[in-house]
Amino acid sequence: MHWLDWTILLGTLGFIVGYGVWRTRRDNSSESYLRGGGDERWWAVGLSVMATQASAITFLSTPGQGYLDGLGFVQFYFGLPLAMLVINRVFIPLYYKWKVYTAYEFIGKRFDARTRLLTAGLFLIQRGLAAGITIYAPSIILSKVLHWPLSWTCVFIGTLVIIYTTTGGAKAVGVTHKQQMAVMFGGLFVAFGLVVWYLREHIGFVESLQLASALGKTEVINTSFDPGNKYTLWSGLLGGFFLQLAYFGTDQSQVQRYLSGQNADQAKRGLWMNALLKIPMQFFILLTGVLVFVFYLFNGAPVHWNSANVAEMDRQEVADQRADLDQSTRSVDPLGRPNGVLEQYATNAATITTAAQAWVTALRAGQSTDNQQLTTALAEDTRLREAYRAEVKATLPTAESNDKDYIFITFIMDHMPIGIIGLLLAMIFSAGMSSTSAELSALATTSVVDVVRKERTDGEQVRATKWATVLFGMLALGFAAIFSLFENLIQAVNILGSLFYGTILGIFLVAFFLKRVQGTAVFIAALVAQAAILFIHFSHIEIAFLWYNLIAPAIVVGLAIVLQAVITPKNVAA
Repeated sequence: MHWLDWTILLGTLGFIVGYGVWRTRRDNSSESYLRGGGDERWWAVGLSVMATQASAITFLSTPGQGYLDGLGFVQFYFGLPLAMLVINRVFIPLYYKWKVYTAYEFIGKRFDARTRLLTAGLFLIQRGLAAGITIYAPSIILSKVLHWPLSWTCVFIGTLVIIYTTTGGAKAVGVTHKQQMAVMFGGLFVAFGLVVWYLREHIGFVESLQLASALGKTEVINTSFDPGNKYTLWSGLLGGFFLQLAYFGTDQSQVQRYLSGQNADQAKRGLWMNALLKIPMQFFILLTGVLVFVFYLFNGAPVHWNSANVAEMDRQEVADQRADLDQSTRSVDPLGRPNGVLEQYATNAATITTAAQAWVTALRAGQSTDNQQLTTALAEDTRLREAYRAEVKATLPTAESNDKDYIFITFIMDHMPIGIIGLLLAMIFSAGMSSTSAELSALATTSVVDVVRKERTDGEQVRATKWATVLFGMLALGFAAIFSLFENLIQAVNILGSLFYGTILGIFLVAFFLKRVQGTAVFIAALVAQAAILFIHFSHIEIAFLWYNLIAPAIVVGLAIVLQAVITPKNVAA
């Protein structure tokens, strides 16, 4: 990487960390450290909410999602505006009325200490694991650029976040979010503009969309009722609604963001800002991935997106390792890979480019466009990639063969100009730091306020939360060190959230809307709901994970009502 890219990257990261430490070096009150000071305007609340949600995974994995599956993932966010409406009408007024530091403090006041501890515990498990993923994701990038061991790069990025989050707490998180969002928006627009600029040599912007549409990449709405289909209109509106309601309404990493508002009205406006911008932002990122897909139709894509694996494969003596194979029935490429995968891939890549150029020529001539040749070649491309991936897995047993989350970063490193590479890496790292810092602050606050509760002075409360921030930072680094690539990182985060958010949301729905139901009933119902979701997921029942966010709260609410009806007569008789 060029020295200018290093300067932009490290300068941006250093400025954000230094600014966060400097601005909050004298903020030592619990109001500032645990709640963010309660003095933010609506636009600052909105930016902070967006920065917390827009992790490095958003910019690392979402373009890859667009590349592979098109625009359909945006349906995941269709329930967001509805969730914001409910949160603004119900959640925020009560949080500000009761003047709580955490969402789970409210549960304790509504029910009992046992239910408060259960809810906080579920959050700590889910968000603690998610914090590991948000550190792991940008570390993939840095390990690729620096050729460092992945575990050490996790330590590097995690340490940067721990430094300023521990120094200033929730206040430091809010202060740095503004700068991080500026870098994110800037990098996103630059990346999109350059992709369109690169495409001009072969195809126009509108023509790119037409070609992507012909190949099934621009379908936004899927009305299928198949419960195994991950992203449909219905799963987005219903499952997505409950997931977003749980995330923004009950996840302390988000609740802490809008509790920093000057008042409830400022917090509500901040959430409406998020509702207005989030879906277009995600659509824009997915569209960038779709355009990268079109770009590689005309510019041969690598057979494997993880260049570190490719380099290691090139160093292996595969032929020696496979001497016992029957060579009479297997053609071998110069590096010993069976079936000549690389040669076949190069030939097929040329076929894809020829077919794409023919498609554009026919479109411009007003002739009928034939997708058959291009579709067939792309199917062969998928087959050959899987064959090479199998070779990676067989030859390098300790390497991760899944390369889907490397698509966008490979495009950046291979095709972006000097200076822009540094900016886009800074964008991704800023996103990683913004979400991780919010998570660590929320985890620390929840542990001190809701789990390890005791009488403390204001200074003791801040010191205890600082130590908790360091502890959870270390735990997140530990989780990051053991993660391997999932099918797709953004799916991994959403699956992890869906496993726990539904139960947490069910507890809050009972708290808000069912005044007769008390702590014992909701506590038992929550345990049953959580066990049911874990059983469904790990027994591999064919239900898309978004539906967990509807199933779990339904169990909690329904069972809590039944249990309360059974418990109440006994209490009356006693």
